[in-house]
Amino acid sequence: MIKRIVQMTFEPENIDAFKIFFEERKATIKAFEGCEFLELWQDINEPNKFFTHSIWASEAHLNHYRFSEFFKDTWSQTKNMFASKAQAWSVTVL
Repeated sequence: MIKRIVQMTFEPENIDAFKIFFEERKATIKAFEGCEFLELWQDINEPNKFFTHSIWASEAHLNHYRFSEFFKDTWSQTKNMFASKAQAWSVTVL
């Protein structure tokens, strides 16, 4: 099992657009084979900072999603709303 955490910081004027965009896309992400969980978090002190937390059956499942045309389109549109570069971590539970 792989847990994936992605930190994204948005331009303040793009916060609402990102929330709508994520809501439109999350069902498709969750439908990818191996996606067991997906959640969006918003920082309470920096409201333009968001995190996605997802759980994947394996790194191969995560990579299948990450290299899909759907991901490429989603990420391209999301990056256009950023205030700074995203950070991502893939971890396992010990």
